[in-house]
Amino acid sequence: MPIKIDRGLPAVEILRTENIFVMDDNRAQHQDIRPMNILILNLMPQKIVTETQLLRLLANTPLQLEVEFLHMVSHQSKNTRTDHLETFYKTFDQIKGRYFDGLIVTGAPVENLSFEEVDYWSELQRVFEWSKSHVYSTLHICWGAQAGLYARYGVQKHSKSRKLSGVYQQEVVKTDSPLMRGFDDVFSAPHSRYTEVLAEDIAQFSNLEILSDGQDVGLSIVASKDMREVYSFGHLEYDRDTLKKEYERDLLAGKAPHVPEHYFRQDDPTTRPALSWNLAAAQFFNNWINYAVYQETPYDWETFEQSAFSASL
Repeated sequence: MPIKIDRGLPAVEILRTENIFVMDDNRAQHQDIRPMNILILNLMPQKIVTETQLLRLLANTPLQLEVEFLHMVSHQSKNTRTDHLETFYKTFDQIKGRYFDGLIVTGAPVENLSFEEVDYWSELQRVFEWSKSHVYSTLHICWGAQAGLYARYGVQKHSKSRKLSGVYQQEVVKTDSPLMRGFDDVFSAPHSRYTEVLAEDIAQFSNLEILSDGQDVGLSIVASKDMREVYSFGHLEYDRDTLKKEYERDLLAGKAPHVPEHYFRQDDPTTRPALSWNLAAAQFFNNWINYAVYQETPYDWETFEQSAFSASL
């Protein structure tokens, strides 16, 4: 099945040129199928790029997904046109009365700020709190993972001695987790961050499990035992050239970045980067949609809410 998105979204034509089946909202209305409703809170500055990356991975599933986008009104985007946000994005006030099977919270380039210094932090906290009762499974990515753990558990992030930038090996620790099903023992994933969450801080919470980690990256993927919370500290959604563009951007900004590790052939930034995480990315997103969302989410949210309320009495 395809993903259902607004037919005017720039990602539609890009994905169609890649032979990825995308269904616009007009055609989807004629199918008598209960789609999985997925909300993407896009905190990345280059929003159109991130939209395309995530939709490409979500389109791999055989299920029909209805995807919508959310942005923070308390933040003024400098890299995405206002008309794009007004056309294709919802605000929290517009969706807060609805229920979603899955939520994706992206990363954001704000790691060197404390969480409370981020201009949309209060609004983001509202989303996290709302998601506990209105979303079945939330996938947090990079800074979004650090923010989710801090908001829910008070887990602090820690600064690294230098930016972690490159493609690194990670080992599967929890081999029986459905989220790791189909993975090799070792897989590669891009990472791009200045901060990290420590394993000893996660170990304090019995409902959280470390699914994968790596010598260079530390924690890689963490999830709650019921898979309603998933935290991925890397960027499996990145394109082949995303780290290259980040490196070139930082060079122009005079930040003297190091060449992303294990990424360019012979560490030569003039060469084409090697793509080594595509299969792992497809497997991970498929697993999240299939095992954490589709097989667990209630068909009727109203009935689920009533039963959950009764169980709490």
